[in-house]
Amino acid sequence: MMVDRRHSRRSERGPSALFVSRPDSAARAESESESESVPLYGFQPPVGTPYGLEVTTVEDFHADHDDWPWNPPRPGRATFHYLILVTEGELQHDVDHVTRTVAPGQWLWVRPGHVQCWHDPSTARGPFILFEPEALRTDIARRLAPLTSHDAPAVLTPHPDDAPWLEQTAFQLLDEHRALGRRPLAAHHALRCSLLEALLLRLANSPDVAGAPATAGTASSAVYERFLDALELHYRELHRVDDYARLLGCSVRTLSRATQVAAGTGARQVIDRRRALEARRLLGHARWTARAVTDHLGFTDTANFGRFFRHHTGLTPAAYAARQATAEP
Repeated sequence: MMVDRRHSRRSERGPSALFVSRPDSAARAESESESESVPLYGFQPPVGTPYGLEVTTVEDFHADHDDWPWNPPRPGRATFHYLILVTEGELQHDVDHVTRTVAPGQWLWVRPGHVQCWHDPSTARGPFILFEPEALRTDIARRLAPLTSHDAPAVLTPHPDDAPWLEQTAFQLLDEHRALGRRPLAAHHALRCSLLEALLLRLANSPDVAGAPATAGTASSAVYERFLDALELHYRELHRVDDYARLLGCSVRTLSRATQVAAGTGARQVIDRRRALEARRLLGHARWTARAVTDHLGFTDTANFGRFFRHHTGLTPAAYAARQATAEP
Protein backbone atom coordinates (compact mmCIF):
# COMPACT_ATOMS: atom_id res chain seq x y z
CA MET A 1 0.00 0.00 0.00
CA MET A 2 1.05 3.59 -0.14
CA VAL A 3 3.45 3.92 2.77
CA ASP A 4 5.97 6.71 3.24
CA ARG A 5 9.01 5.60 5.24
CA ARG A 6 9.27 9.06 6.79
CA HIS A 7 5.92 8.56 8.54
CA SER A 8 5.89 4.81 9.16
CA ARG A 9 6.90 3.56 12.60
CA ARG A 10 6.80 0.02 11.33
CA SER A 11 9.46 0.75 8.72
CA GLU A 12 11.96 0.95 11.57
CA ARG A 13 11.18 -2.55 12.76
CA GLY A 14 12.77 -4.58 9.97
CA PRO A 15 11.40 -7.77 8.42
CA SER A 16 7.98 -7.56 10.06
CA ALA A 17 7.20 -4.40 8.10
CA LEU A 18 4.16 -4.22 5.91
CA PHE A 19 5.27 -3.86 2.32
CA VAL A 20 6.38 -0.38 1.31
CA SER A 21 5.40 1.08 -2.05
CA ARG A 22 7.07 4.08 -3.52
CA PRO A 23 6.20 6.39 -6.42
CA ASP A 24 7.85 5.43 -9.69
CA SER A 25 8.69 8.54 -11.71
CA ALA A 26 8.71 6.64 -14.99
CA ALA A 27 5.35 5.05 -14.30
CA ARG A 28 4.02 8.40 -13.20
CA ALA A 29 4.83 9.83 -16.63
CA GLU A 30 2.60 7.26 -18.34
CA SER A 31 -0.56 9.08 -17.34
CA GLU A 32 0.31 12.72 -17.85
CA SER A 33 -3.12 14.16 -17.25
CA GLU A 34 -3.55 13.16 -13.62
CA SER A 35 -0.27 11.75 -12.43
CA GLU A 36 1.50 15.08 -12.74
CA SER A 37 -0.07 15.86 -9.37
CA VAL A 38 -1.12 12.39 -8.15
CA PRO A 39 1.70 9.84 -7.66
CA LEU A 40 1.45 6.25 -8.86
CA TYR A 41 2.52 3.56 -6.38
CA GLY A 42 3.71 0.03 -7.10
CA PHE A 43 3.50 -3.11 -4.99
CA GLN A 44 6.53 -4.17 -2.95
CA PRO A 45 6.01 -6.87 -0.30
CA PRO A 46 8.49 -7.66 2.47
CA VAL A 47 11.51 -9.74 1.51
CA GLY A 48 10.78 -13.43 2.00
CA THR A 49 7.02 -13.31 1.38
CA PRO A 50 5.32 -14.64 -1.76
CA TYR A 51 4.84 -11.97 -4.35
CA GLY A 52 1.54 -10.41 -5.40
CA LEU A 53 -0.67 -10.62 -2.28
CA GLU A 54 -0.55 -8.96 1.14
CA VAL A 55 -3.12 -9.19 3.97
CA THR A 56 -3.41 -7.12 7.14
CA THR A 57 -6.18 -5.27 9.01
CA VAL A 58 -7.35 -1.67 8.91
CA GLU A 59 -6.62 -1.31 12.62
CA ASP A 60 -3.03 -2.54 12.22
CA PHE A 61 -2.48 -0.18 9.31
CA HIS A 62 -3.81 2.73 11.37
CA ALA A 63 -1.75 1.82 14.44
CA ASP A 64 1.50 1.45 12.53
CA HIS A 65 1.51 4.58 10.41
CA ASP A 66 0.88 7.56 12.68
CA ASP A 67 -1.24 10.09 10.77
CA TRP A 68 -0.01 9.26 7.26
CA PRO A 69 -1.56 9.39 4.67
CA TRP A 70 -4.74 10.96 6.05
CA ASN A 71 -3.44 14.05 7.87
CA PRO A 72 -3.09 15.95 5.67
CA PRO A 73 -4.90 13.92 3.00
CA ARG A 74 -2.54 12.69 0.29
CA PRO A 75 -4.22 11.42 -2.89
CA GLY A 76 -2.49 8.70 -4.87
CA ARG A 77 -3.00 5.88 -7.34
CA ALA A 78 -1.84 2.28 -7.10
CA THR A 79 -1.02 -0.45 -9.60
CA PHE A 80 -2.80 -3.04 -7.43
CA HIS A 81 -6.17 -3.70 -5.78
CA TYR A 82 -7.21 -2.53 -2.29
CA LEU A 83 -10.02 -4.62 -0.77
CA ILE A 84 -11.34 -3.86 2.73
CA LEU A 85 -14.17 -5.51 4.67
CA VAL A 86 -15.48 -3.25 7.43
CA THR A 87 -16.53 -5.38 10.41
CA GLU A 88 -16.80 -2.58 13.00
CA GLY A 89 -17.04 1.19 12.92
CA GLU A 90 -17.24 3.18 9.72
CA LEU A 91 -14.69 3.84 6.98
CA GLN A 92 -14.61 6.86 4.70
CA HIS A 93 -12.42 6.77 1.63
CA ASP A 94 -12.25 8.95 -1.48
CA VAL A 95 -12.31 7.03 -4.76
CA ASP A 96 -12.03 9.07 -7.96
CA HIS A 97 -12.79 12.26 -6.02
CA VAL A 98 -15.99 10.94 -4.45
CA THR A 99 -16.12 10.23 -0.69
CA ARG A 100 -17.44 6.72 -0.07
CA THR A 101 -18.83 5.70 3.32
CA VAL A 102 -18.43 2.00 4.12
CA ALA A 103 -20.56 0.54 6.92
CA PRO A 104 -20.09 -2.78 8.76
CA GLY A 105 -20.71 -5.68 6.41
CA GLN A 106 -19.76 -3.69 3.33
CA TRP A 107 -16.60 -3.96 1.23
CA LEU A 108 -14.48 -1.15 -0.21
CA TRP A 109 -12.72 -1.99 -3.46
CA VAL A 110 -10.16 0.45 -4.90
CA ARG A 111 -8.96 -0.81 -8.26
CA PRO A 112 -5.66 -0.13 -10.05
CA GLY A 113 -5.49 3.38 -11.44
CA HIS A 114 -8.24 4.85 -9.27
CA VAL A 115 -7.37 8.15 -7.60
CA GLN A 116 -7.87 7.54 -3.90
CA CYS A 117 -7.43 9.43 -0.68
CA TRP A 118 -7.59 8.12 2.88
CA HIS A 119 -9.66 9.60 5.68
CA ASP A 120 -8.60 8.80 9.25
CA PRO A 121 -9.65 5.14 9.63
CA SER A 122 -9.38 5.09 13.43
CA THR A 123 -12.98 3.93 14.00
CA ALA A 124 -12.90 1.16 11.40
CA ARG A 125 -11.96 -2.50 11.88
CA GLY A 126 -11.66 -5.34 9.43
CA PRO A 127 -9.40 -7.33 7.08
CA PHE A 128 -7.43 -5.38 4.48
CA ILE A 129 -6.41 -7.34 1.35
CA LEU A 130 -4.04 -6.01 -1.31
CA PHE A 131 -3.22 -7.91 -4.46
CA GLU A 132 -1.82 -7.42 -7.93
CA PRO A 133 -3.95 -8.29 -10.97
CA GLU A 134 -1.43 -11.03 -11.80
CA ALA A 135 -2.22 -12.81 -8.51
CA LEU A 136 -5.32 -14.23 -10.22
CA ARG A 137 -5.14 -17.08 -12.70
CA THR A 138 -6.10 -16.11 -16.24
CA ASP A 139 -9.37 -18.06 -16.31
CA ILE A 140 -10.42 -16.67 -12.92
CA ALA A 141 -9.51 -13.14 -13.98
CA ARG A 142 -11.73 -13.48 -17.05
CA ARG A 143 -14.65 -14.67 -14.93
CA LEU A 144 -14.14 -11.79 -12.50
CA ALA A 145 -13.88 -9.10 -15.20
CA PRO A 146 -17.17 -7.36 -14.22
CA LEU A 147 -15.90 -7.12 -10.63
CA THR A 148 -12.33 -6.01 -11.34
CA SER A 149 -13.10 -3.55 -14.14
CA HIS A 150 -12.19 0.08 -13.60
CA ASP A 151 -15.82 1.24 -13.51
CA ALA A 152 -17.17 -1.46 -11.16
CA PRO A 153 -18.76 -0.24 -7.89
CA ALA A 154 -16.32 0.97 -5.22
CA VAL A 155 -18.58 -0.14 -2.34
CA LEU A 156 -20.11 -3.61 -2.38
CA THR A 157 -22.91 -4.94 -0.20
CA PRO A 158 -22.91 -8.75 -0.42
CA HIS A 159 -26.06 -10.81 -0.61
CA PRO A 160 -27.16 -11.60 2.99
CA ASP A 161 -26.69 -15.31 2.34
CA ASP A 162 -23.06 -14.72 1.31
CA ALA A 163 -21.99 -12.15 3.92
CA PRO A 164 -21.07 -14.53 6.80
CA TRP A 165 -19.12 -16.83 4.49
CA LEU A 166 -17.24 -13.90 2.95
CA GLU A 167 -16.25 -12.54 6.36
CA GLN A 168 -15.09 -15.96 7.55
CA THR A 169 -13.06 -16.51 4.37
CA ALA A 170 -11.44 -13.07 4.64
CA PHE A 171 -10.24 -13.89 8.16
CA GLN A 172 -9.07 -17.34 7.02
CA LEU A 173 -7.01 -15.59 4.35
CA LEU A 174 -5.57 -13.28 7.00
CA ASP A 175 -4.70 -16.26 9.21
CA GLU A 176 -3.03 -18.09 6.34
CA HIS A 177 -1.05 -14.99 5.38
CA ARG A 178 0.23 -14.76 8.95
CA ALA A 179 1.13 -18.46 8.90
CA LEU A 180 4.22 -17.91 6.75
CA GLY A 181 6.80 -20.50 7.76
CA ARG A 182 4.36 -23.07 9.16
CA ARG A 183 4.18 -25.04 5.92
CA PRO A 184 6.16 -25.22 2.65
CA LEU A 185 6.14 -21.87 0.87
CA ALA A 186 4.53 -23.25 -2.30
CA ALA A 187 1.64 -24.70 -0.28
CA HIS A 188 1.30 -21.47 1.71
CA HIS A 189 1.11 -19.37 -1.44
CA ALA A 190 -1.32 -21.79 -3.14
CA LEU A 191 -3.62 -21.65 -0.11
CA ARG A 192 -3.56 -17.86 -0.06
CA CYS A 193 -4.37 -17.62 -3.77
CA SER A 194 -7.13 -20.23 -3.52
CA LEU A 195 -8.76 -18.39 -0.62
CA LEU A 196 -8.51 -15.08 -2.47
CA GLU A 197 -10.05 -16.48 -5.65
CA ALA A 198 -12.86 -18.18 -3.74
CA LEU A 199 -13.60 -14.97 -1.87
CA LEU A 200 -13.70 -12.88 -5.05
CA LEU A 201 -15.87 -15.36 -6.93
CA ARG A 202 -18.40 -15.29 -4.10
CA LEU A 203 -18.19 -11.49 -3.83
CA ALA A 204 -19.02 -11.28 -7.54
CA ASN A 205 -22.52 -12.41 -6.58
CA SER A 206 -23.13 -9.07 -4.83
CA PRO A 207 -26.27 -7.25 -6.03
CA ASP A 208 -24.11 -4.16 -6.68
CA VAL A 209 -22.21 -6.07 -9.36
CA ALA A 210 -25.21 -7.90 -10.78
CA GLY A 211 -27.12 -4.63 -11.05
CA ALA A 212 -24.29 -2.59 -12.55
CA PRO A 213 -24.29 -1.79 -16.25
CA ALA A 214 -22.71 -4.78 -17.95
CA THR A 215 -20.22 -4.60 -20.76
CA ALA A 216 -20.24 -8.35 -21.39
CA GLY A 217 -21.60 -9.14 -24.83
CA THR A 218 -20.97 -5.66 -26.23
CA ALA A 219 -18.82 -5.07 -29.29
CA SER A 220 -16.26 -3.35 -27.08
CA SER A 221 -15.95 -6.27 -24.68
CA ALA A 222 -15.71 -8.71 -27.60
CA VAL A 223 -12.76 -6.75 -28.99
CA TYR A 224 -11.07 -6.77 -25.60
CA GLU A 225 -11.58 -10.52 -25.12
CA ARG A 226 -10.16 -11.22 -28.58
CA PHE A 227 -7.24 -8.95 -27.75
CA LEU A 228 -6.49 -10.93 -24.57
CA ASP A 229 -6.64 -14.20 -26.50
CA ALA A 230 -4.28 -12.84 -29.16
CA LEU A 231 -1.95 -11.42 -26.53
CA GLU A 232 -1.68 -14.77 -24.80
CA LEU A 233 -0.59 -16.35 -28.07
CA HIS A 234 1.74 -13.62 -29.31
CA TYR A 235 3.13 -11.61 -26.37
CA ARG A 236 6.63 -12.95 -27.05
CA GLU A 237 6.88 -11.55 -30.57
CA LEU A 238 4.20 -8.83 -30.88
CA HIS A 239 4.73 -5.82 -28.62
CA ARG A 240 2.95 -2.91 -30.31
CA VAL A 241 -0.71 -1.94 -30.20
CA ASP A 242 -0.92 -1.61 -33.98
CA ASP A 243 0.35 -5.20 -34.33
CA TYR A 244 -2.69 -6.45 -32.42
CA ALA A 245 -5.09 -4.06 -34.12
CA ARG A 246 -3.97 -5.46 -37.48
CA LEU A 247 -4.28 -9.01 -36.19
CA LEU A 248 -7.82 -8.35 -34.94
CA GLY A 249 -8.89 -6.42 -38.03
CA CYS A 250 -9.74 -3.22 -36.17
CA SER A 251 -8.25 0.25 -35.78
CA VAL A 252 -5.79 1.18 -33.05
CA ARG A 253 -8.39 3.62 -31.75
CA THR A 254 -11.05 0.90 -31.48
CA LEU A 255 -8.69 -1.43 -29.64
CA SER A 256 -7.50 1.32 -27.31
CA ARG A 257 -11.06 2.36 -26.50
CA ALA A 258 -12.14 -1.24 -25.82
CA THR A 259 -9.18 -1.80 -23.52
CA GLN A 260 -9.80 1.44 -21.65
CA VAL A 261 -13.46 0.53 -21.08
CA ALA A 262 -12.75 -3.06 -19.99
CA ALA A 263 -9.53 -2.63 -18.03
CA GLY A 264 -9.31 1.06 -17.22
CA THR A 265 -5.93 1.32 -18.90
CA GLY A 266 -4.37 1.50 -22.34
CA ALA A 267 -3.67 -1.42 -24.65
CA ARG A 268 0.07 -0.78 -24.46
CA GLN A 269 -0.04 -1.07 -20.67
CA VAL A 270 -1.87 -4.42 -20.97
CA ILE A 271 0.81 -5.71 -23.34
CA ASP A 272 3.63 -4.53 -21.10
CA ARG A 273 2.04 -6.00 -17.97
CA ARG A 274 1.76 -9.41 -19.65
CA ARG A 275 5.43 -9.32 -20.61
CA ALA A 276 6.39 -8.16 -17.12
CA LEU A 277 4.35 -10.97 -15.57
CA GLU A 278 6.12 -13.56 -17.73
CA ALA A 279 9.48 -12.03 -16.87
CA ARG A 280 8.75 -12.32 -13.15
CA ARG A 281 7.70 -15.93 -13.55
CA LEU A 282 10.83 -16.85 -15.49
CA LEU A 283 13.27 -14.97 -13.25
CA GLY A 284 11.61 -16.19 -10.08
CA HIS A 285 10.20 -19.70 -10.10
CA ALA A 286 11.90 -20.89 -13.32
CA ARG A 287 15.28 -19.32 -12.34
CA TRP A 288 16.08 -18.17 -15.87
CA THR A 289 18.93 -15.74 -16.46
CA ALA A 290 18.25 -12.17 -17.55
CA ARG A 291 19.84 -12.96 -20.92
CA ALA A 292 17.51 -15.92 -21.47
CA VAL A 293 14.45 -13.85 -20.55
CA THR A 294 15.63 -11.04 -22.85
CA ASP A 295 15.75 -13.41 -25.81
CA HIS A 296 12.54 -15.23 -24.90
CA LEU A 297 10.44 -12.06 -24.65
CA GLY A 298 11.89 -10.33 -27.69
CA PHE A 299 13.88 -7.50 -26.12
CA THR A 300 16.74 -6.08 -28.17
CA ASP A 301 19.32 -6.47 -25.39
CA THR A 302 19.63 -7.04 -21.65
CA ALA A 303 19.98 -3.32 -20.92
CA ASN A 304 16.64 -2.64 -22.62
CA PHE A 305 15.03 -5.50 -20.72
CA GLY A 306 16.55 -4.28 -17.45
CA ARG A 307 15.04 -0.81 -17.90
CA PHE A 308 11.66 -2.31 -18.75
CA PHE A 309 11.72 -4.66 -15.77
CA ARG A 310 12.76 -2.01 -13.29
CA HIS A 311 10.07 0.33 -14.59
CA HIS A 312 7.38 -2.29 -13.91
CA THR A 313 8.67 -3.79 -10.66
CA GLY A 314 10.97 -1.21 -9.07
CA LEU A 315 13.77 -3.80 -9.05
CA THR A 316 16.54 -4.89 -11.38
CA PRO A 317 16.21 -8.44 -12.76
CA ALA A 318 19.12 -9.55 -10.56
CA ALA A 319 17.60 -8.01 -7.41
CA TYR A 320 14.22 -9.57 -8.14
CA ALA A 321 15.73 -13.02 -8.75
CA ALA A 322 17.73 -12.76 -5.52
CA ARG A 323 14.64 -11.77 -3.53
CA GLN A 324 12.63 -14.65 -4.96
CA ALA A 325 15.46 -17.05 -4.12
CA THR A 326 15.35 -15.99 -0.46
CA ALA A 327 11.61 -16.70 -0.40
CA GLU A 328 12.03 -20.31 -1.52
CA PRO A 329 11.85 -22.93 1.25
